Amino acid sequence: MPVTVIAAKPAEAVDASKFRYIGDDVIVNLTDPVFRGYHHGRQKHEDDFESMLERARAAGVKSMIITGGSLHESREALKLAEDHNLYATIGCHPTRSAEFDKFRGGPEAYLKALDDLLAERTKGKGRAVAVGECGLDYDRTHFASPEVQKKHFRSQLALAKKYSLPLFLHSRSAHQDFVTILREEGFGEDGGKAVGGKGGVVHSFTGTVEEVKELMDMGFHIGVNGCSLKTEENLATAKSIRPEKFMIETDAPWCSLTSTHASKVHLDSLPATLKSLYFPPATKPEQFVLGKPVKGRNEPTAVGGVAWVIHGLNNVPFDKVTEKAWKNTVELFGLHELK
Repeated sequence: MPVTVIAAKPAEAVDASKFRYIGDDVIVNLTDPVFRGYHHGRQKHEDDFESMLERARAAGVKSMIITGGSLHESREALKLAEDHNLYATIGCHPTRSAEFDKFRGGPEAYLKALDDLLAERTKGKGRAVAVGECGLDYDRTHFASPEVQKKHFRSQLALAKKYSLPLFLHSRSAHQDFVTILREEGFGEDGGKAVGGKGGVVHSFTGTVEEVKELMDMGFHIGVNGCSLKTEENLATAKSIRPEKFMIETDAPWCSLTSTHASKVHLDSLPATLKSLYFPPATKPEQFVLGKPVKGRNEPTAVGGVAWVIHGLNNVPFDKVTEKAWKNTVELFGLHELK
């Protein structure tokens, strides 16, 4: 995000109410059982879903977009979104794309089920605001082969065109095939506007400066979280994201910002008043205390920490970073009621 504004050093006492976020400004995996106390298939503590939401609200998170990573998770995400006045996505993650072929009735029936959800749930409270999470993941081809992933990525692009919805995209070690498919399906420029597309965000981005430029030039936004800020190379890529194309997220419960990451040098300057909200003291699952977060589980509160790193990387006032991310998110996903 190359800009020339130089921020004044923030005071230790900061009015946290000035900063607002849309649930990771992009996305959160609230269907994950860790928010219900289950870790690796075993219940380690009581359900603290509501406490997690309370902490998020205290940290300035005004709303959230819940990921649909499969047909089943998309239905769960829609139910949570309706119950809590949030938003959802509908789609199938590339590592789950083998589900298309295993589904009773075959891949056509699976796609139709996703289509039917979109037909029913793109308006009103708890609505779907994007197609995805879809894309390619060549780091985990043991779950689904590249050919299977590519086939069902294309089919979900057709849904985005049909409903004129933005895409919530995933790309891991697959950039060339990823952009080739997007281009072949009409998303090569202006986010696919000519074929009914509405752009989208490539979330949890960990690629190169060259890759991020290509995606932005195609009309896509870029989502940054803890996984995007691990190394010096990651930081260079994050810094190159243009202001009108950047979004911040946590991908909770995954992609935490940790002390071993290159981002730490920026987080060290986070004022105590914000640190207590974005990274409140946590306990181990076995020592769970209701009202406190759980160690090893990323939460939506940490979106403010991601914004703080972007602020430090670019020497941009913190409130300018948070407001630009807010506006980008509202505009892309059509969340105008939040204005």
